[in-house]
Amino acid sequence: MAGPHQGNLFSDSLSEESILADTPAGTWEQDAAKRALDELFTLTYQYKSSKSFHELLQFVARFRFYSPFNAMLVHVQMPGARFVAPPYRWLRDYERRIKPGARPLVILQPMGPVMFVFDVSDTEPIKGARPLPPEVDRPFEVIKGRIGGRLKLVTDNAKRDGVRVTESPAGSQSAGSIQQVPSAVRESQLFQDGVDKYRNPVFINIPIRYDLIINSKLTSEAQYVTMVHELAYLYCGHLGTPNDRWWPDRRGLNHAVCEFEAESVAYLVCTRLNIDNPSAQYLSGYVGKHEQVPPISLECVMKAAGLIETMSRQKMKPRKPLKKEAGG
Repeated sequence: MAGPHQGNLFSDSLSEESILADTPAGTWEQDAAKRALDELFTLTYQYKSSKSFHELLQFVARFRFYSPFNAMLVHVQMPGARFVAPPYRWLRDYERRIKPGARPLVILQPMGPVMFVFDVSDTEPIKGARPLPPEVDRPFEVIKGRIGGRLKLVTDNAKRDGVRVTESPAGSQSAGSIQQVPSAVRESQLFQDGVDKYRNPVFINIPIRYDLIINSKLTSEAQYVTMVHELAYLYCGHLGTPNDRWWPDRRGLNHAVCEFEAESVAYLVCTRLNIDNPSAQYLSGYVGKHEQVPPISLECVMKAAGLIETMSRQKMKPRKPLKKEAGG
């Protein structure tokens, strides 16, 4: 799949520091507050090797009952975890209590700071408890994935970020691409912003900032995989950002880093839906040829995967404009 840049994927002719110098990506890299998790991983070398990184992605891909970011946090704290839940849910839904001395795991809570969860191995049944259901007892079993309405949802939701999706016939070796639209020739497109009192849809105009082209000859599943891969470039910040509160501006990264991040996002999103995708072969091939992963941002990969997952399952609200907007 074509990305925003072309070139030798694994060229080491220039140091990463010289490549990032005086670029938005370099500025973002220097902001410790934004990359606290990435700094932790870099200092501990926990996922620097290709093998350990691939194992992390496989874990997150199978850990479907929480977001990719939270699944990553679980793996950091307990790589052997099988199924986690807060104490009240263990008692209410599964009739199990937390064992004395059990170690809590910290994950992010929707609309709140953090929450504490416990793995099934740190629980025990109360008297008369029912057997654990399959999703708890055998959480990593393969489920049958279906594309359903996800392609249309993610296409419609991308409009709120100024992404215009166009189908175009192309050869078998061309799946899709995404590029920025010059501000001088930008148009606008409609995005639904709720309904009026008569239940009629209400639309707003969103400037078209990016053109995403998809091969019209592909199946729906292949088009979805392509959409995820190309949107990963956008939400990992490779094309800049209209507003740095939406996603970061990381322009200036080399092509190897951009491609590896996009493939990682596509692997997570599609594997969690049990959709066959070429990213699995890409990552497996990389592990076989390289001992270490490129200097990627795990934080951006997990957040981009989580955002695209959300865009694929529910109607999103328009972005709230902010006073200060970064160039993109």
